[in-house]
Amino acid sequence: MITDGVIDEQMLRLAVERQHETGDFLGETIAAQGLAPASTVGEYLSKSMGFPYADLSKVEIDADLAHELPEHYVRRKLALPYQELDDEVLVAMSDPLNIATVDDIRARLNRRIVPVLVFSFDLEDAINRAFTVQRRSESLLAELGDLDDGPPEEELASLALDAPIVRLVNGMLEAAARSGTSDVHIEPAEQMVRIRFRIDGLLYEQMTIPRANMPAVVSRIKIISGMNIAERRRPQDGRFAYTDDEAGEFDVRVSTMNTVYGEKVVMRLLERANSIASTDKLGFFPKQQEAFEIFIKRPHGVILITGPTGSGKSTTMMAALQRINDPTLNVSTIEDPVEYKLAGANQVAVNPKIGVDFATGLRTLVRQDPDVIMVGEVRDSETAEIAIQAALTGHLVMTTLHTNDAPGSLVRLQNMGIEPFLISSAVIGVVAQRLLRTVCTSCREDVPMDRAVMDEFGIKPKSGEPPLIARGRGCTKCGDRGLRGRTAACEIMPMSEGVRELLLKRASGSEIMAQARADGMVTMRESGVQKVLDGVTTPEEVVRVLFAEG
Repeated sequence: MITDGVIDEQMLRLAVERQHETGDFLGETIAAQGLAPASTVGEYLSKSMGFPYADLSKVEIDADLAHELPEHYVRRKLALPYQELDDEVLVAMSDPLNIATVDDIRARLNRRIVPVLVFSFDLEDAINRAFTVQRRSESLLAELGDLDDGPPEEELASLALDAPIVRLVNGMLEAAARSGTSDVHIEPAEQMVRIRFRIDGLLYEQMTIPRANMPAVVSRIKIISGMNIAERRRPQDGRFAYTDDEAGEFDVRVSTMNTVYGEKVVMRLLERANSIASTDKLGFFPKQQEAFEIFIKRPHGVILITGPTGSGKSTTMMAALQRINDPTLNVSTIEDPVEYKLAGANQVAVNPKIGVDFATGLRTLVRQDPDVIMVGEVRDSETAEIAIQAALTGHLVMTTLHTNDAPGSLVRLQNMGIEPFLISSAVIGVVAQRLLRTVCTSCREDVPMDRAVMDEFGIKPKSGEPPLIARGRGCTKCGDRGLRGRTAACEIMPMSEGVRELLLKRASGSEIMAQARADGMVTMRESGVQKVLDGVTTPEEVVRVLFAEG
């Protein structure tokens, strides 16, 4: 590879140093570090070792063939049967020179096998695709058998502890944890029960199970969540801890609600070791980043983060807290629930059962000699008043509101009964944001922007030719969606003199927006369009998230 100019001596030294740390194969290390394309490295290894190379992200996995070996065996040996050609089974292996594993698989399958060289990061992804919750559920449901009317109520507790039901629920959780799912929805319908995962903000159907098995599945979830399995009519809330060998540790919040077809269950997965993003990874443009840094470095005042549920407000606030967190400061938070653990901070969870809501918790935190206070959400006028007073008495307060844009948050505070002169004195600035799905890096390609989209976005290219934008063709790594991961589209509005004067006059949100734009604020829509031009996301995603609001 050095002779052919694929890599140079410095790249090789970097790869060798990394290899000493990880113990991985050298070729795999070169590919994983991005020093050369994985397909190129694979071709060189194939010539050197005498085994065919395959990029499993472009291959359809024969799940029935894969399931001829137990999942635990496949994961332990890192060997996956994935295709059968001319009476030969192709077996993807990260180490095809492991003769003992080759012989063992040949004996287990009782067929001729062809070891195929693959990289372990591709192999692990292929194994996850082959052993999905849908595939596991088929055999588990067969073990349960057909129940025409569902089990008698007195048998639910024992049935919920049976191995097939336990494995079915565990399979759902494992698949959800490993696919980056935030919420699992178990939804009864007239003929069946639908299981959907929320991935990157959207719900995708994963499997269906017979209605007769629903009571046992719900009972199993209730048991591990500490709920009452005999109560089916009233909504219940619970939680439990879940650990996956690959995905890590999770706190799972569970909510049940009775519907016309039975109890619906939603499980929210909160990763315990959820790493807090740095402020430069939030998706801000350079000028927005500069303005945000000015906000969080102020010694006192209120910073408002606004947007609907699921728009990344908590992530932005925690990134800000991590940025300014210092042993010389007392950083305190009141949250519902505590989703991120911040070292050195005093974090309190809302608990209405014992009378701890945002207002009472914030009132107590103010008496705890804080320097920085983070309030999960301003839900009422009482919380808003305490937050404003805390800022005016020398504390830096960060909190969230549910409004459509940055100027709307100032109007919302007025509607809560806060006087404009207090808002103008206390508020430092506002961040409004939405999350946009990003183009999959594994299958992205450049295409010209459609003329109709250019007109809708108001884009007039300098050269006269449509600008190139990115799209995902769809691959196994992104579930054929062409999109994987998310970034924020933001507008950041400082409390300028012009905005302050309009606020004191009780101006409307549209008037404040016009002033903020005159002051140089980039709106969320403009931010989204720029991310399309930068190849980060697609026009359809921007229209779906930002233009649908009118």
